Amino acid sequence: MSLSPSDSSTRQVLIVGAGLTGLTTAFRLKCAGIDVGILETADRVGGQIHSFHRDGFIYESGPNTGALSHPEVAELFDALAPACPLVTARPEAKSRWIWKGDRFHALPSSLFAGLTTPLFSLVDKLRLLGEPFRRRGTDPDETVGALTVRRLGRSFLRNAVDPFLSGVYAGDPMRLVTRFALPRLYALEQTYGSFIRGALKKARQPKTERERRATKQVFAAEGGMERLIETLTDRVGRDRIVLEAKHPRLTPPTTPEGLWRIDFDHAGRPATLTAQHVVTTCPAYALPELLPFADVEAVQAIASLTYAPIVQAAVCLDDTAGRDFAAFGGLVPSAETQPVLGILFPSSCFAGRAPQDGAVFSVFMGGVHHPELLDLGDEAVADIIDDVLHRMLRLPAEIKPVRLDIFRHRRAIPQYEASTERRLAAVAALEAAHPGLTLAGNLRDGIGMADRIRQGTAVAQRLVETLV
Repeated sequence: MSLSPSDSSTRQVLIVGAGLTGLTTAFRLKCAGIDVGILETADRVGGQIHSFHRDGFIYESGPNTGALSHPEVAELFDALAPACPLVTARPEAKSRWIWKGDRFHALPSSLFAGLTTPLFSLVDKLRLLGEPFRRRGTDPDETVGALTVRRLGRSFLRNAVDPFLSGVYAGDPMRLVTRFALPRLYALEQTYGSFIRGALKKARQPKTERERRATKQVFAAEGGMERLIETLTDRVGRDRIVLEAKHPRLTPPTTPEGLWRIDFDHAGRPATLTAQHVVTTCPAYALPELLPFADVEAVQAIASLTYAPIVQAAVCLDDTAGRDFAAFGGLVPSAETQPVLGILFPSSCFAGRAPQDGAVFSVFMGGVHHPELLDLGDEAVADIIDDVLHRMLRLPAEIKPVRLDIFRHRRAIPQYEASTERRLAAVAALEAAHPGLTLAGNLRDGIGMADRIRQGTAVAQRLVETLV
């Protein structure tokens, strides 16, 4: 049955937001026989996931890769086969580069490399031997930066953790709270008292066949991340998705057996749909308009979530002068005061992303440390890219991009800072006060693609248990 704005039928579940979370939830619900529909304010599905195929290059304006950190990811690709093949990165992707001084250095991946690398001080290398014997932390809101200094030392924060968080969150390690931003790292210390001891014990623990599917490998969809979005859209049914549903506003049921109502503007006219349950997957800042009935203080606690701004440039080269960029990418510590957060090498990770002898780079700048870079004009961004190619990546001066596409994301990545506990409490309070409402999306439960797939799967499972 078509989910048209003029359709007066009632859905069992309506989802607000056709990004990866919303589409995963809808797909899993439909597979379980639940009547589901989606509303999306934009004119396309996918949220920030958008792949481009131009002149023999494949590049992204949003996430380039994910990590197989949850079995739900592999299970989703299984369910979508053969339409959307999962591809894992080449072995080169295991190498990460860190900028220090005037060049990139490989992040150590062995004991010998760890002892000889210039990235970490001699004192911190020696201190690492004592990490298993240090006391566990007692502050539940300790930041990632404070935790790293306490257990590993300042050079590890400066040249490993800080650039890692720049690559994942575009954030500040002294503001991101460990138990929310890196919950597995927090659990290692709290459970085992040590990162090293915990990692060794977890490696020896037997795993189920399902748990072994979480390989932590870097992955993408064949042909670009948007193929995953398009396949999910086809499986959900395009007739179940209303695009350009502007200014959606929810009204809760007036009786326990009543229906949720969602009013919105579509094609210049008012429209209404109803449902037994509503799932929101939209950004936190969209909730005040979407939930006009809700407690103002609770909604504001959620909507005040900070987002890091990002400028992302897709750089396409038809020639690299024989240079081999055999790595996942290069990250830049904030203390190095370089104009970029990092550079990813997607064509080194996955076949078919660039013509032979060419390459695709994805360059990121901005973040919480330099939000002003979002307002740079295209010419200024192009100048930074030129500097990246020739000074940082050391390509010959005659090498120039054959394509340079610039994407600006004013609210790109949520920051799980000290306000997170208050936000999660507000989410729980709103859901408890309004049965049939689920608040999902990257305002909670992680920001990575695997986190979004896992959350969407879990939300669908809970709804199936309620409705079937």
